[in-house]
Amino acid sequence: MMGMPATGTWATFGPEAGFAGREAPHDALVAKEPKEGARGGTMGSPALVLAVETSCDETAAALVSDGRVLSSVVSSQAELHARFGGVVPEVASRRHLELVTPVVRKALDEADVSLDDVECVAVTQGPGLVGALLVGVSAAKAIAWAKRLPLVPVDHLDGHVASLYLDPEPIEPPFLCLLASGGHTQLLAVPERGRSDRLGTTLDDAAGEAFDKGSRLLGLGYPGGAEIDRLAREGDPEAFALPVARVPGLDFSFSGLKTALLYAVRELGDEETECRRADLAASYQRAIVAALAGRAREAAERTGLERLAVVGGVAANSGLRDALPDARFAPLAFCTDNAAMIASAARYADQVPYPGYLDLDAYASAA
Repeated sequence: MMGMPATGTWATFGPEAGFAGREAPHDALVAKEPKEGARGGTMGSPALVLAVETSCDETAAALVSDGRVLSSVVSSQAELHARFGGVVPEVASRRHLELVTPVVRKALDEADVSLDDVECVAVTQGPGLVGALLVGVSAAKAIAWAKRLPLVPVDHLDGHVASLYLDPEPIEPPFLCLLASGGHTQLLAVPERGRSDRLGTTLDDAAGEAFDKGSRLLGLGYPGGAEIDRLAREGDPEAFALPVARVPGLDFSFSGLKTALLYAVRELGDEETECRRADLAASYQRAIVAALAGRAREAAERTGLERLAVVGGVAANSGLRDALPDARFAPLAFCTDNAAMIASAARYADQVPYPGYLDLDAYASAA
C-alpha cells in the first residue's frame, strides 16, 4: 500500500479537506456500505462521477455529484521538477504511476464513498503530455471496466471551462471565457454548457509558459507564474517598457516579450539584474496581463458578450485579477489542474458504455 509520496505536495478541497499527511486506508477501494443518498442507498441522488486527471504534473482525483464537490485531491510534482526548471515528461509519467492509486483512494475516502457508489468514471483524454495522460486513461479504464461502468473521456480545456459550473456559485452561459494556462491561451465564446467556440489562441507560447520562461531568465523558481507574481508586488511595473504584441484578429503572441526580457537582462548584467529583479518581474507581468486583458476586452466588444470569465492556472495571477475586476474567475482551488473540473465537464459530454472504451487512447495536442 502506497502512502504519502516522499516528494510532492498534496492538496485536498471539498467538505472533507484537511489531509495532513495520513495514509489512504487499505480498504479505500474496497466496497463499503453505500452512504445515505448514494446509489444503492435509501434516498437516491444525482449521478456520482469519479474523475482522474494526469495531463501534466498534477495527479488528481475527485468525486462530484451534480456540481457539488465531495472531494478533490491533487498531488503536485512541482517540487520534483523544480530542479529542472520545468516539467520533464518521463519523470512526470513515472511519478503518476506511483501516485494515481493512492490519490484515487484518498478521494474516495474523503468523499466517504466506495466504488460501488460511483455511477460513471471520467478522465482527461488530452491535450497534454501523452505519457502522463496514458497513466490516467489506463487507470480510469481499469476502474470503469472492473465495475462495468460507463467512461467519459474529457478534453482538458473543456474541463477548465467547466470549473465555472461547480458549486457553490456556478455561472450560466452565455459568456466570454479567457483560458490561460501553462500550455494553452485561448479566447472562447461559450453559448451553453458543454460547448465553446474558439475566437483566438496563442501563435507561439502560452501565457503560463511565458511566465515560466521569464522566471528562468530572472533566476527565479518553478512554477514561474507564482514566483513572478510574488516578486512583482515589490517592483515598479513601469520601470521597463516591455512590448505587448499586436497580432491580427483575437490571437496572442508572447515569444517577442520573452526575447525582450532576455535582452534587458543581458544589457543590465548580472549585478544590476539582481538589484532590479523585482522591477523586471513587475514589468514582465504587466506586459503579459496587458495582452490578456486587452484581448479579452476587445473580444467582448466584438462579440457583444457582456460577461467575462477567466479560467486556467494564470487565472490565479493577482495582476490579472486586478486588471479584470468585473470578470468572473474560477475558484483559486480549481484554477490549476484538478479532477473536479474534469468531473464537471463529464456531465455535459458523451458517455462511452461498458466495455466500448477499452481501446480508448490519449491525444497530446488539441485539434
